[in-house]
Amino acid sequence: MKKTSVAIYGLLLVALLLAPFLGAYPVFVMKLMCFALFASAFNLLLGYTGLLSFGHAAFLGGSAYVAGYAMKAWGFTPELGLIAGTVFGGLLGWLFGILAIRRQGIYFAMITLALAQMMFFVALQAKFTGGEDGLQGVPRGKLFGLIDLSNDLAMYYVVLAVVVAAFLLIVRTIHSPFGQVLKGIKENEPRALSLGYDVSRFKLLAFVISAAMSGLAGSLKTLVLGFATLSDVHWTASGQVILMTLVGGLGTLSGPLVGSAVVVLLENKIGEFGSLVARLTTIDWFNTLGESVTMVTGLIFVVCVLAFRRGIMGEIIAFVDRRRGRARH
Repeated sequence: MKKTSVAIYGLLLVALLLAPFLGAYPVFVMKLMCFALFASAFNLLLGYTGLLSFGHAAFLGGSAYVAGYAMKAWGFTPELGLIAGTVFGGLLGWLFGILAIRRQGIYFAMITLALAQMMFFVALQAKFTGGEDGLQGVPRGKLFGLIDLSNDLAMYYVVLAVVVAAFLLIVRTIHSPFGQVLKGIKENEPRALSLGYDVSRFKLLAFVISAAMSGLAGSLKTLVLGFATLSDVHWTASGQVILMTLVGGLGTLSGPLVGSAVVVLLENKIGEFGSLVARLTTIDWFNTLGESVTMVTGLIFVVCVLAFRRGIMGEIIAFVDRRRGRARH
């Protein structure tokens, strides 16, 4: 990575380290970090491999249920619960990939969506998931038998450490020779084939890594909130992560982080913003803005697609590159 990028990520890390002491609500920031990891994992697949999956909710939600049940019913410690959820996400990704990876374009997307909907109905009907009520009462426990995660501050720094480590793994994957092959497949798959690369094998491995990291995000989310619900495995979660990635900037490392922050903040703070605007303008309609989150999010997506084709960070990076190009000339 460039020195400027390293400095920006360093500042972001410092901000996250200090966030609980600056008035930020730890549980909300932890939820945001889980979605940032989810979006980064999805971006590895779509932004760097060119595979559009409509089924990533299966990995987020499926792993959330597995990790939560393992910790609640089997007495798994938090670290074993996270490992169980991550492994389940990777295995489910391998199964989905085996079935879908040889298809391309809309056919690949539709197969992943169909498989994810099967997972949704399993979560709806299975007894251990709690059905429509969800899996509730998941204990946080003690990490390695030492760190009491019932303390929000301790939980916060554990989540931060896990998310940073997972993000660095994704960065390392992208900048490795394996990642360069993935970029080559996205840009020109026939050329990658002609060079002797086993394209299907590379795609499958990328799919499994993305699914495992998504599973880790879902497991962390369950550990933080203490429950897993059908919304985690519903198809709308797959649409949500696509929205995060496209709004932030497809194929950029920072894009999913920004996109997830924008979407999560919208969903959680749009009601407060509407009430504030209503008080300032005396227009009562803004008080109902919190009930129209989907509409507002869709409107922002449309604006981003029309005005910021590369996403927020994509446009910023392109602007900086143009300025540097002019400076050299």
